[in-house]
Amino acid sequence: MRTLPLERWSFALADDPGARAKRYDDSGWRAVRVPHDWSVEQPFSAAHSSGTGYLPGGVGWYRAHVSLRELAAQADQHVRLAFHGVYKNADVWVNGYHVGGRPSGYAPFSFDLTEILSYAPDDDLVVSVRVDHTDISDSRWYNGSGITRGVELQVHERVRLREHGTSVTTVSADAATATLRIGQTVCNDGDEAVAVRVLHELRSLTTDRVHRFGAEVQVPAGDAAEIALEAVVPDPELWSDDDPALHRLTTTLEWRSDGAERRASYDLVTGIRTFAFDADRGFSVNGQPRVLRGVCLHEDAGCLGTAVPAAVWVRRLLSLKRMGCNAVRMAHNPHAPELYALCDLLGFYVVDEAFDEWENPKNKWWQGHNVYPPRHEGYAKDFLEWHERDLVAMIEAHRHHPSVIAWSIGNEVDYPNDPYASPLFAEMTGNNDANKPAAERLYDASRPDVRRLTTIARRLAGIVRRTDPSRPVTLAAAFPELSSRTGLLDDLDVVGYNYKEHLYEADHARFPDKPLLGSENGHGYAQWLPVTRHDFVAGQFLWTGIDYLGEARGWPVRGSVAGLLTLAGHEKHTWHLRRSWWADDPVAYLVTRPHTGDEERSFWTHPVSRTWDAAVPGELEVLAFANGDELSLSCGGERIPLERDDEHGWWAAVTDCRDEPLVLESWRDGRVVARDELRARGEAVAIAAAVWESPADVADACRRAGIALEGIVQIECVLRDANGGVACDDRVIEVAVEGGELLGIENGDLADDTPYDSAARRTLDGRLVVFVRASEGASVRLSSPGLDGALVVQGA
Repeated sequence: MRTLPLERWSFALADDPGARAKRYDDSGWRAVRVPHDWSVEQPFSAAHSSGTGYLPGGVGWYRAHVSLRELAAQADQHVRLAFHGVYKNADVWVNGYHVGGRPSGYAPFSFDLTEILSYAPDDDLVVSVRVDHTDISDSRWYNGSGITRGVELQVHERVRLREHGTSVTTVSADAATATLRIGQTVCNDGDEAVAVRVLHELRSLTTDRVHRFGAEVQVPAGDAAEIALEAVVPDPELWSDDDPALHRLTTTLEWRSDGAERRASYDLVTGIRTFAFDADRGFSVNGQPRVLRGVCLHEDAGCLGTAVPAAVWVRRLLSLKRMGCNAVRMAHNPHAPELYALCDLLGFYVVDEAFDEWENPKNKWWQGHNVYPPRHEGYAKDFLEWHERDLVAMIEAHRHHPSVIAWSIGNEVDYPNDPYASPLFAEMTGNNDANKPAAERLYDASRPDVRRLTTIARRLAGIVRRTDPSRPVTLAAAFPELSSRTGLLDDLDVVGYNYKEHLYEADHARFPDKPLLGSENGHGYAQWLPVTRHDFVAGQFLWTGIDYLGEARGWPVRGSVAGLLTLAGHEKHTWHLRRSWWADDPVAYLVTRPHTGDEERSFWTHPVSRTWDAAVPGELEVLAFANGDELSLSCGGERIPLERDDEHGWWAAVTDCRDEPLVLESWRDGRVVARDELRARGEAVAIAAAVWESPADVADACRRAGIALEGIVQIECVLRDANGGVACDDRVIEVAVEGGELLGIENGDLADDTPYDSAARRTLDGRLVVFVRASEGASVRLSSPGLDGALVVQGA
């Protein structure tokens, strides 16, 4: 199979039905590169929906012109147009022929162009796509608008593998041998039956070791045939989170046609591993116990919207990995294919999630969280017609990934009174019901009956098992107090609880045969301790790993600050605290806050900072995040005693000594293994800028796996004071690019409503990140009045 990526398109944010025609004049349209998100290019406004980040939607058209000479498809070849995802309500025309559409903004879809190409009057193949995202209150988070994922033309032989028709299952594996089951669908578009030799080469991307095996299959004319074989791999290189060994599976089809030998080849990257969820022992991989230390992730990256380059995900995922994270829950929809490939490569276990709502819509907040009345737009209107096709599309596209360990059929579909209700509870309160009117918590017989969810769950679980019987079915339950009594959880292989840590012990006793997982959890130490104390809890997934646009509490805040990383990918104080619990590497990190003596000590009510300045009056509470055997806190050589706070998982001290730097040392085996220091910070005198580079081993692994990182430059900018430290103030930084394209500037401040298409932005805590599409020799100049600027030259 040959692929031709379609990256360069013409775009118009307008609805012109004439744009479907081949001869339409699009010369005045704007040139864009796909993946593309048009919403994030528009101004923020309180007139738009808070749930989707106060950004507009609308109707947009895309048109691409492809040279048939460049495509070089022969008359007897099969050509497909494949979309990895369009948000949303896509309609597609090719040379003026309407080939179809897809309501879902997350599902991959494709069209057979073979016949249409035979009618082409000239060399210019025109693809027109209409995208309709006028219902901007269609989600509880930001999803972007446009062709937000990749598009490609595929040229196949007439004997070919069906799209996403390959499954790879590790039947068994240990250090000595592994048995793989490879299932495939072989299609024959020709007029004669053919005998096809199916040859497999499994090549290690680490050691280059090769294993070969094959089979034969008879494929009728104009039909397809299934083939499955089991192959034994000696001395296998097994995939896991701490050693993510990958293999490239190359499948070659060979057959005779018209007296000549023909062949077609296909590649995919996969891995060899076994895993299990056990009701008593939790999760294991390759027979070794693991605790899932996970985070939930939405798709956007702030100023980039949902059109996120792989290189940006690498920077974010590596930061989560350093924190000790080893798992990702794709919330609450299938994500772009690059993210799954990176989870394979970097060693993250994945819970893949299909739906946030089923046949009835959830409340969508559009003027602030829990501000009534809600709206009820979204996927529910398409669920009945499309749920099976969308669910199968997710599974088939992702089942070759070794990182994927479970299929989630829904998130919080049982949320109390949203909209399903039950007479078993006169009043129900969900985890996200702050300030909700009392009447909305009460049982109302006119609402849909919650027992209906059990019927739908059984149907969805059946679809999953027919499509991929090798992985468990799960669901993220919002109200298991009720759902465990109505049968919703009965047909699940792994039960996911959202924010219900207090039920773990009792429900394990009630359902001793059901594996249990924290599918969504708060950040507190109290939520983590049950995982450490109970082997039967497979792990937890924090809400969330990274801040995201949408689900905003109210203007001007345009997103959620629930992440451990900001939208800019900067590590928050909570990242360091979590690292002290999750990471094996030594940790030492200091924060401070005014000492009030209050019993309430959460970060939300009593925020912390890195302030250490003798000019600030009053006592300070010092918090130490560390994981050493012994800690030492000192100021000017004077020891300050630390006390362990077992409720919050940190150490604390109170002091008014701030004339000298504050130093924390973490000791192991009699030596200092980690050190942190706080000093007084001065005002900014200069901008420091450096290009973030992927580690060489990661960049090389991405290259071998076919993951493109080139062309995206991420410049980390820091305001420096006269001593070279991070400055105490913030400034507006202006960005000028020569020889490239400014993609955006992100500071991580969700209350900053500066349009994302601006070439200037204020720092947050002295930092921001600049994203540029650039080639060798491009230059980026950063400046701010009164400061020494910075010049970055790509490749210099």
